[in-house]
Amino acid sequence: MKKTELLVLLVKLKRAYYKLKEAVNSDIKSELERDGVIQRFEFTFDIFWKTLKIILRYKGIECFSPRDCIKIAFRNGIIPDDEIFLDMLEDKNLTSHMYDENVVIQIFQRVKIYTAYIEKAIEKIEIEL
Repeated sequence: MKKTELLVLLVKLKRAYYKLKEAVNSDIKSELERDGVIQRFEFTFDIFWKTLKIILRYKGIECFSPRDCIKIAFRNGIIPDDEIFLDMLEDKNLTSHMYDENVVIQIFQRVKIYTAYIEKAIEKIEIEL
């Protein structure tokens, strides 16, 4: 793995994050728009944990699952908080229950909080690289 490959991946993560942030900051007026925000969250989180996995591999550390990668990344100082990111993972996994309106509303509210933590993590990752 080359450092330039990591930087390309980071650009993809940042692009997904900015799209998520744009969606979160927009005036959500419909269920469809809310669902779109959640879908952007799912996509951003997937890229996020896969970025962690590749960064760790670049550093000679293997991880295999999102949970494992988050914990190891935190222990290695790559991300600032593991609990919030583990909460994100749990919510991302709950999004398969989109038929439950209460779950959707709760996740949507938390996604607004998560965006700030994703931004902090991206900033920390940029420093690490």
